[in-house]
Amino acid sequence: MAEILIVEDNQANMRLARLLLVNVGHTVLWAADAETGLTLAREKQPALILMDIQLPGMDGLAATQLLKQDPDTAHIPVIALTAMAMKGDREKNRLAGCDAYIIKPLRYKELYQIIDSLLQQHISPLT
Repeated sequence: MAEILIVEDNQANMRLARLLLVNVGHTVLWAADAETGLTLAREKQPALILMDIQLPGMDGLAATQLLKQDPDTAHIPVIALTAMAMKGDREKNRLAGCDAYIIKPLRYKELYQIIDSLLQQHISPLT
């Protein structure tokens, strides 16, 4: 399966996402803030990133924009994770470069479906 980076500051949300991913055979990297997530994305080149939008310091949208502007990480699909579903959020996430959008709490069927779809669409240049 794939190596997936979770950028999530909430331990409970991270553990749930990790459990859901490991249960279907994915390897998981984790960062508690955007800066660490950016570093891991550049160094490890994960197949996909789950990016919390509300992070301490730099938010997930700013981090996604940086990832998509960097030729070394622009190819990595990013799924935005958010607890808030305000009008216009989907468009903000799309404009920042997010490939998909999931509202927390995570629902495993939706998560698996979106991940499978994105992994099939985006083939890593390192594979």
